[in-house]
Amino acid sequence: MKRLALLGILFLIISSCSKSGKKQSYEAQIKEFQYRLNVEYSDKKTSPLTDEDFKTFKSLDYFPIDPTYKITASLIYVYDAPLFKMQTTTNRLPLYKTYALAKFTLKGKEFEIPIYQSQELILDPKYTDYLFLPFKDLTNGKESYAGGRFLDLELPKKGDTTMVIDFNLAYNPYCAYNHKYSCPIPPDANILDIAIPVGVKAYGKH
Repeated sequence: MKRLALLGILFLIISSCSKSGKKQSYEAQIKEFQYRLNVEYSDKKTSPLTDEDFKTFKSLDYFPIDPTYKITASLIYVYDAPLFKMQTTTNRLPLYKTYALAKFTLKGKEFEIPIYQSQELILDPKYTDYLFLPFKDLTNGKESYAGGRFLDLELPKKGDTTMVIDFNLAYNPYCAYNHKYSCPIPPDANILDIAIPVGVKAYGKH
């Protein structure tokens, strides 16, 4: 799965929001993320769309922006976590390990879900700070892609005990657009018993 371009988008936004002299509004930050996703999907070189869908593509469909779904989670670090093979939509079994558990409250419910670290990307100097949060929620198969959605996160600084998780930045795996890709399937521990009506919606007939 060509995930690196998506990672670049998110890291660019995080960087621009924190280092730019001009402070963007929250809504502007999310709209910039959405705009850059649309740009990537509009470029034949970086788009995961099928040739048929690419011809008519104009924009991804997004849920309304809602800052309620930007939460601060407590981190429970998992030291010496064993490596495991994450299931995918194909026979590919990429290696991951649980980096930490994210504990948070959303809409009055308490959750604790794992955040993972790719053992492939950790070898790439550009992405050693990359963490992966796949998840499913009650919108799957309805408003959002049935196979779940992904969030890209940054490695916390040493000593940090919390992490901001913004579900408004949730995006679909490439399999939501084209079955030729091999995409991770969110583990059972990452299934949320709540609707997350933010981020990218399901794409057309897919």
